[in-house]
Amino acid sequence: MWKLYLTPTSAEQVVDLLAEHGARARVVAGATDLILELERGLRPGVETLIDVSRLEGLDGLGVDSRGWIRLGPLVTHNQVATSPLMRENAFALARACWEVGAPQIRNRGTVAGNLITASPANDTIPPLMALGAEVRLRSRRGLRAVALGDFYTGVRRTVMRPDEWLEEIAFPVPEQGTRSMFTKLALRRAQAISVVNAAVVVLFEGRRVRRASITLGAVTPVIAHAAAAEEYLAGKELTPAVIQHAAQLAVQAARPIDDIRGSAAYRRDMVAVSVARGLRALASGREREGMPTRPVTLVAGRAREWRPGAPAAHRLGTPIKATVNGVERTFTGGQEKTLLRLLREDGLLIGTKEGCAEGECGACTVLLDGMAVMACMVPAPRAHGADIRTVEGLARGERLHPLQQAFIETGAVQCGYCTPGFLMSGAALLEERPHPTREEIQQAFTGNLCRCTGYYSILQAVERAAEAGSAAG
Repeated sequence: MWKLYLTPTSAEQVVDLLAEHGARARVVAGATDLILELERGLRPGVETLIDVSRLEGLDGLGVDSRGWIRLGPLVTHNQVATSPLMRENAFALARACWEVGAPQIRNRGTVAGNLITASPANDTIPPLMALGAEVRLRSRRGLRAVALGDFYTGVRRTVMRPDEWLEEIAFPVPEQGTRSMFTKLALRRAQAISVVNAAVVVLFEGRRVRRASITLGAVTPVIAHAAAAEEYLAGKELTPAVIQHAAQLAVQAARPIDDIRGSAAYRRDMVAVSVARGLRALASGREREGMPTRPVTLVAGRAREWRPGAPAAHRLGTPIKATVNGVERTFTGGQEKTLLRLLREDGLLIGTKEGCAEGECGACTVLLDGMAVMACMVPAPRAHGADIRTVEGLARGERLHPLQQAFIETGAVQCGYCTPGFLMSGAALLEERPHPTREEIQQAFTGNLCRCTGYYSILQAVERAAEAGSAAG
């Protein structure tokens, strides 16, 4: 899929590598979108990946001296969804990040990557645009700031130059009295692409709207403001009549297409529904309903830190050295593969299954540096220097992991193909939350599909393993 995989040790090296390789290179962190595009042949000119996922200091999330909230390029969706700062000041963005994919994808996928992919259906773009965000792009020529509204030139097109990378996302801390909401309409509850989404940010002055910002996703070639609705709301109370009229005005900004997920007519109708839902939630103070106060992340304990001692260039034959199930392993092949295929074909660890090969089914879930990920969406060279745990590493000698034992006792296995992924997600959950609620177990498994069991026995197995852990403790 790629010919050269580079792991720089500093942000300065990233700029130098982009200047050297230009349009043939892409910077990757999570790579959850790009790896699928490369496998499908949608990026024929890309030969080099520049992996910044373990550079120190790029995952910062905080407020600077100017009163701007700053997100580094390695800030993941799970970081935002669980951040008290973001939940307090930019709830719409926190909720949008929680709506992205499943825990395994949110552990790898970054907000910066979601912006750069530039799909009008991407969930984080509308709330960031509604919050007045800008992106800061770095190259050898220096730094330039671009308002998010000016960043996009069309579907999957931005103003980024081949030698630039996105160094930071920033937006001003909202004024006191600002509340926000993100609504998403999709064809299923999790792992879903938006049919329509909307971000609503309202600055209240008493009961009246002082200022409103409404942005719409998946209904225009690029994310758009519902300008007529924003202007109409200024100075008004959010009464049912005002909400309904504003929702209808928002439809004016929609220019949807017909596709497999919905017709243009349906999308136009759902713009009004989505905006009305957001405004009603803000009017009644119920915008946080349905969003867990402590989202499950499937981060098992503390992720191991890794820093390369020198820049590494992975070509065919360059060793990939990793700790797999507690054993140091060296792979001399597989540099151009996914982690899933490296484990199965080169590591002969066939417990990790390939189901969809696009991050949909969770059968390939493993723990990478302490967090659950979809192995089919991780480039194999990312394993260099990493700690990996697969289903083969759950048992301790002849003693099964408590969850494996519970799967046997509850009959949670039928065909068994999905079982390794469920075991890895469940084991990560039990390390994160030793006594999970039924809702938390369901959250943990939103990235894992099973066609046989109906899930009931699987959920019961996790509950039984948690009980066994309590009894043992």
